[in-house]
Amino acid sequence: MSSDYDIKDIGLAPQGVLRIEWADMHMPVLKAIRERFAKERPLKGVRVGACLHVTTETANLMRTLVAGGADVVLCASNPLSTQDDVAAALVNDYGVRVYAIKGEGDKTYYAHINICVDHRPNITMDDGADVIGVLHGERPDMAADIIGGTEETTTGVIRLKALEAEGRLMFPIVAVNEANTKHMFDNRYGTGQSTLDGVIRATNILIAGSTVCIAGYGWCGRGLAMRMKGHGADVIVLEVDPLRALEAVMDGYRVMPIAEAAKVASLFVTATGDIHVIRGEHFEVMKDGAIVANTGHFNVEIDIPALEKLAVKKRTVREFVDEYTMADGRRIYLLAEGRLVNLSAAEGHPAAVMDMSFANQSLSAEYMVRHHAELEKKVYVVPKDIDDEIARVKLATMNVDCDTLTAEQAAYLASWDQGT
Repeated sequence: MSSDYDIKDIGLAPQGVLRIEWADMHMPVLKAIRERFAKERPLKGVRVGACLHVTTETANLMRTLVAGGADVVLCASNPLSTQDDVAAALVNDYGVRVYAIKGEGDKTYYAHINICVDHRPNITMDDGADVIGVLHGERPDMAADIIGGTEETTTGVIRLKALEAEGRLMFPIVAVNEANTKHMFDNRYGTGQSTLDGVIRATNILIAGSTVCIAGYGWCGRGLAMRMKGHGADVIVLEVDPLRALEAVMDGYRVMPIAEAAKVASLFVTATGDIHVIRGEHFEVMKDGAIVANTGHFNVEIDIPALEKLAVKKRTVREFVDEYTMADGRRIYLLAEGRLVNLSAAEGHPAAVMDMSFANQSLSAEYMVRHHAELEKKVYVVPKDIDDEIARVKLATMNVDCDTLTAEQAAYLASWDQGT
């Protein structure tokens, strides 16, 4: 391992540059921020420790942070999500220290996270709160220089709010995931399309006419259910929240418990952020040929140890497809080792939607530099003016205009004494 990077092959850089440039064409909001950052240098001298999926879109975020003056170290937020050519290009062409290899083992994965911590970041940038977890659990002494951080995912925000509730959060965090221009678009349209893409790339199955079970009806589950239905699937939704379950029914989906869905679905995708949604008793009643995948951040939504215990035989039949044979001869197929199928077996979210997510990351980092002294050790949402500005700029790049309130309309909405 070089002290400056640990990647698969620096020779992959030319291919990575081409892919990064392609993504950049579809990220006009982030590009505009990068151009301003290059002039104003709002992150000058700021050390950033980023634990994110190492993709073409992330590369353009890194370029933006560097343009703003940041000193960045990047590691992967999932062992299977790294695009090795992108990692090489970041090191070779864009001057970013990267520690990420697709398929790295857990030992290497956490070694890379610790290198990120060794950078003594002033700002952490997480996708699942793994850097936060290491800092708070194993290396709290390294938090002295940190003024704040950002978090990209629903799963990470849950972990951070748990730390805050226990009074253990050591610095303020901006929950990028909570921005409307992030979760309403990235989670719904990004996850919906990229998860479908990952399943199809891994299996080449026909979605039309199949029965698909989606676990969770948050923004990610909504988007995935929408895309599966659009491809002709009969969609079943699993939910524990009665309001979301009702919403799924009103949106035209069947809703039932996993114990029932396990018997009838041919494809299962988890998107809950919780543990052991699909368990041993469910594998025992699944049909021969059932396919199981996950699009939540961690590989705990599927009880893989239970599947391993039930199986009498295991083999890899396609890249990212493991076949488990049960004692009665039924075969169950697990995709991408239960990790995020959209990033493991495909390329992750489209650049056009990550444009807004990473615009939020960039501007939240700038906000943290400017306002950290005013912030408490809490989880904050992205300020509304940042969220609204990103939406406005995105619309402008799409050549879409929207109305503004007249003075009379604004006054009416702010009044209490005007009725019919």
